[in-house]
Amino acid sequence: MANELLLSVKDVHTWYELKKWGIFHTGFVRALDGVSFDLRKGEALTVVGESGSGKTTLLKTILGLAPMTKGEISFGGQKFDGKASGAGWLRSQVGFVQQDPYGALPPFMTVRKILNEPMLINKFGTPAEREQRIREVMEEVRLLPVSDFLGKFPHMLSGGQQQRLVIARALILRPSLIVADEPVSMLDASVRVEILELMRRIQSAHSLGVIYITHDLSTVRYFSERVFIMYAARLVEKAGVNEIIHNTLHPYTKALLSAIPDPDPENAHRYRDVPPGEPPSLVKPPSGCRFHPRCPVKIEGLCEQESPPAFEPLRDHFVECWLHKT
Repeated sequence: MANELLLSVKDVHTWYELKKWGIFHTGFVRALDGVSFDLRKGEALTVVGESGSGKTTLLKTILGLAPMTKGEISFGGQKFDGKASGAGWLRSQVGFVQQDPYGALPPFMTVRKILNEPMLINKFGTPAEREQRIREVMEEVRLLPVSDFLGKFPHMLSGGQQQRLVIARALILRPSLIVADEPVSMLDASVRVEILELMRRIQSAHSLGVIYITHDLSTVRYFSERVFIMYAARLVEKAGVNEIIHNTLHPYTKALLSAIPDPDPENAHRYRDVPPGEPPSLVKPPSGCRFHPRCPVKIEGLCEQESPPAFEPLRDHFVECWLHKT
């Protein structure tokens, strides 16, 4: 079904406990602090934010690699308790594309063995069926001619070819969801768009749900229908990609857009309105709106004291900002 709900994340919190000398409790790192969204079958969404905002923790929580402290995750209508012990059934239906392709690939295994291993673990098919699947997926990611690559080791591939192999491994079990953590950040600029377009074609061909994590807003227009802006463990703005780019509401999103490099030499020295300061500590986040210490348009007395809920000033455009209280 075109509009079928694939993934539901409701009020998810993931807190990491801090201990002194490995014994005494000293607090928590609130890496996710009340995140909610839905993803439908065949939909691609992008989560954008600075380093340390909670993007990777969100992926790890969905995969069961980071224990969920509070909240609810449902995948394909089945609830997931957020614990690694209960994530086995989920991981066979989710493909993971890592940031560093070379570090993600076992160096002493050939391409054939790397792609065969997930099928062996999940007891998929006969040897002949596994070989056929390997060749099919390699053709999809354009590792061609297939016979030339099957016996190669990761160090024999270029960076772009390594990332194609990582994508192939994520696809090998025919998952319904792909999660990609900064999949092009380690690649040359010349192949970034090529890899994103490849992922987009594969996503469309198989009606895959995709969650794409990035710190680079300039790449989202190539990839997704919706964009979520993450700041200090919260999703502060959620909207369609054109809405985010052309009708920005949150001051933090405006700052991210302002910071995108402009290739036009006429604008090379234009003033960029980047907010001062650094993202807050997630051990002791500020009261009220978490962006208020850096916000140039904060409402005195309100933004410092009360955390804004998600307002919807425009249809399907949500923002956690008191400036848009309806």
